[in-house]
Amino acid sequence: MRTARSTARSTAGKSPVAILLTVLTTLLGLLALGGLAPAQAASPAATGLHISNGRLLEGNGNDFVMRGVNHAHAWYPGETQSLADIKATGANTVRVVLSDGYRWSRNSPEDVAAVIAQCKANRLICVLEVHDTTGYGEDSAAGTLDHAADYWISLKDVLAGQEGYVVINIGNEPWGNTDPAGWTAPTASAIKKLRAAGLAHTIMVDAPNWGQDWQGVMRDNAQAVYDADTTGNLIFSIHMYSVYNTAAKVTDYLHAFVDAGLPLVIGEFGGPADQYGDPDEDTMMATAEQLKLGYIAWSWSGNTDPILDLTIDFDPTRLSSWGERIFHGANGIAQTSREATVFGGAVEDTEAPTAPGAPTASAVTDTSATLSWSAATDNVAVAGYDVVRVSGQSETPVAASATNSVAVTGLSADTAYTFAVYARDAAGNRSARSATVAVTTDEGGTTPGVGCSVGYRVVGEWPGGFQGEITIRNTGTTAIDGWTLGFGFANGQTVTNMWGGIPAQTGGTVSVTPASYTSTIAAKGSVTVGFTAARSGTNAVPTAFTLSGAGCAAA
Repeated sequence: MRTARSTARSTAGKSPVAILLTVLTTLLGLLALGGLAPAQAASPAATGLHISNGRLLEGNGNDFVMRGVNHAHAWYPGETQSLADIKATGANTVRVVLSDGYRWSRNSPEDVAAVIAQCKANRLICVLEVHDTTGYGEDSAAGTLDHAADYWISLKDVLAGQEGYVVINIGNEPWGNTDPAGWTAPTASAIKKLRAAGLAHTIMVDAPNWGQDWQGVMRDNAQAVYDADTTGNLIFSIHMYSVYNTAAKVTDYLHAFVDAGLPLVIGEFGGPADQYGDPDEDTMMATAEQLKLGYIAWSWSGNTDPILDLTIDFDPTRLSSWGERIFHGANGIAQTSREATVFGGAVEDTEAPTAPGAPTASAVTDTSATLSWSAATDNVAVAGYDVVRVSGQSETPVAASATNSVAVTGLSADTAYTFAVYARDAAGNRSARSATVAVTTDEGGTTPGVGCSVGYRVVGEWPGGFQGEITIRNTGTTAIDGWTLGFGFANGQTVTNMWGGIPAQTGGTVSVTPASYTSTIAAKGSVTVGFTAARSGTNAVPTAFTLSGAGCAAA
């Protein structure tokens, strides 16, 4: 494109008519190229995923709300079955960890092409992210956003034509807590570099402060960064962990972007409490659903600290309590996810399922009840059911299920409740509400111990220490509310850290009480406790366990 100065020079010596024609031609050319377009113009609508009026849309203009999980492909490249398993949960998006080679082994163009193909085969929108930038400025091993941008440009041939299926997340948590104001300029530069190279995909940018933006740098500079993308095809990503431990912190941050008309997704979040705090995942998920913002939970499996593993050992049949919350809880993936229409979903299905049968209650305890109902029918298929608590004219979501039965937990003792059920299909159509059922919880707790089993395994060992995992299964028909696990080490092992439980140890005898999020074990459900421990020499596995004083079978 010509500059204004070169255009002026080229008109010298021409007639006024010729000059006028030249200027008009140049102006038309500039308009065609977008040179006079507003800085925040939406990206071309027909090319694929794009931002318009602060919303992420598909190429056909359909609103797309991400409901997905993160998957650590860079560290577990052999776990390719995970994408199909993630899709089976109902997720519509997967955020895939990649490496640009700065810190970990570089994912090759062939590998990235294969990941994209697997996402598409499993009808998942694919958010690709470079993880090497994590904590730059505070972690000396972290790479720069500029280096990550070069990596994406090297993948240009692989990414071409995938604009409807792939979002480019330039770099994960690309700034630590040291001088986070330094995040703004390199983020804008990386965006401009990708656009200058011809990449037209939706770009996602993570916040500083290890993604949590607790000092508000991304929030306060979001408009300036957004304006750096002349295509307007940019979405911001906040990572919500222990910083977001109250409802007010969560809602204030999410509303700040929505009120400003700027696109936002919760690109990572956790729920289980850890040594840093207890995130308010209920408010995160409820507010994201209310505002129609995307969320992507961390993470499928394989964490160094497995407290955030959604599945145990990448096994989709062994969901952790965190996984149960994300996939089957209120405002969870099973309840709220809608597949991208680019995969040819049933977008014209407008017929709602029939109402489910009136629920009946069984296995009522002081904190839980199991509800069952007759299945609904649908012209295509019933995708799942939503259970609500009814109080006068108001409703509160309490559970979701893919079948016609669910255990409702977290209830108060000696309290009257009224529940009802809705059916929904894959297109998002919802049935009329079922008839209600009244349930009054018991006055006292259940007696744990009978009908339980305990699985113990060593996850990894190193000189002088090891990591272990304990899974407590409730094989009975009523929920366990509160428990104390007992077992013994025979070789002098000593617990040094634990998540999911609170340890006490005297000699070789270990006693574990639950964390808040593992306190209740639903009937036929399980909770998992992880720990690290010191050892010297032999590391024999405990073979006898008790739960609140009663014996449990070793599984």
